[in-house]
Amino acid sequence: MLVKNNPEDPVFQFLAGTFHQDADSPEEALQELLTEESKEYLESAIVFLTEFINSEYSDDEKNEYIQHCADGVYFPALGLTPIQWLKSVVEQLKEAVKVK
Repeated sequence: MLVKNNPEDPVFQFLAGTFHQDADSPEEALQELLTEESKEYLESAIVFLTEFINSEYSDDEKNEYIQHCADGVYFPALGLTPIQWLKSVVEQLKEAVKVK
């Protein structure tokens, strides 16, 4: 079982620090992250997020964890499961790293 609110977990830090309830929208939060963070951080985020996506946890556990950490994202409105959304975030990070 995934431990919620683990400040040591880079996935928790990334999701809770970027996609919180004070963000105007998930899209704006992501754009802000892409413009403000270093290429090195974005590259490391791609690694730890991909490791999380490919981990042994069930999709239900991953979805619940993402939903808990990214409490500023309303997934039903996006029409995506949390894991689908996170995969799209990773793809956007990859694109941003190519440009930086």
